Amino acid sequence: MPQVKSYAAGTPCWVDLTTGDPKGARDFYGPLFGWDLTEGGPETGGYTLAEIGGLPVAGLPGQPKPDNLPVGWTTYFATDNVDDTLERVTANGGSVSTGPMDVTDQGRMAVVSDPANAVFGLWQAGKHMGAALVNEPGTICWNELMTPDLPGARRFYTSVFGYEWDDVDTGPGGPAYSTFAVDGRAVGGAMQLDPGQTGGAPPAWMADFAVADADETTRKAAELGGGVNVPATDSSYGRFAILRDPQGGAFAVIRLADA
Repeated sequence: MPQVKSYAAGTPCWVDLTTGDPKGARDFYGPLFGWDLTEGGPETGGYTLAEIGGLPVAGLPGQPKPDNLPVGWTTYFATDNVDDTLERVTANGGSVSTGPMDVTDQGRMAVVSDPANAVFGLWQAGKHMGAALVNEPGTICWNELMTPDLPGARRFYTSVFGYEWDDVDTGPGGPAYSTFAVDGRAVGGAMQLDPGQTGGAPPAWMADFAVADADETTRKAAELGGGVNVPATDSSYGRFAILRDPQGGAFAVIRLADA
């Protein structure tokens, strides 16, 4: 079981959902991924931890989203100092939506946007370091940026986090795609958006969840009131689908090829 004990700075470490319907989100994602949901107290605004085997894997909100944030999953990146990282975000053309602020004794956070307005979070661990289980069914296994300006995104995120990048061959006619690495290990990816093929989808970070069966998860998502953006499809990394929850939040699921 791939448990995680710590995250190096710059590594995606947590995902949580922003939505206008917190109860609807719990009713959808809990059964979909087999999560045990532990709702926090009033001091957390009812923030809910999704757990598998007693280990935290994702977060769901206790309160409806603020108007300035879109519906969807937010990817958080580990940092040793949120305030210092925020300075690099704004110095390189990004903007701050929320924070910086302490979250009880759990950590310090901020929510920001890159120059193309893709939203992401920063997390400085206290008692909560992030996802304690990954790459198992029901847990996060990859995070990737959908951006209309891949070269600009590479410059921005390198300036903020110091990433190393590698180009990925996506085949004839495929989109430009790059992976980014921390300490020589690939920890996420970024893809050039083609507005003509995405229906004008906005820049965003996509959360990819591992599942035991992409087709069955797609069927169950529809049964729970969700929808399908991209039906289950084979790839060299595994069989995947891009789904949406009943409130319109997009996410990906994949049966990893080596699972």
